[in-house]
Amino acid sequence: MNSVMTMDEVITITNNFLVEEFEVDMASIKPDAPVKETLELDSLDYVDLVVLIDTHFGFKVQQQDFKGIVTFQDFYNFLHQRVK
Repeated sequence: MNSVMTMDEVITITNNFLVEEFEVDMASIKPDAPVKETLELDSLDYVDLVVLIDTHFGFKVQQQDFKGIVTFQDFYNFLHQRVK
């Protein structure tokens, strides 16, 4: 990946693959919205999410990495920290 990805780039890439993969309305993805409820994630969806993160950002995450992630802002912050 490029050397430094901005938070805006992380958000754009993330929102695009979430809308495509989880068939959720872009308008429902807000920084303070809960990720699990908004995307209606079950345990298999987390596997898909791990693959999508690896595909789009080039790093692997574990399911336990999601424990501290509640809102989309938490998710963006996590991804942004990892791509820096």
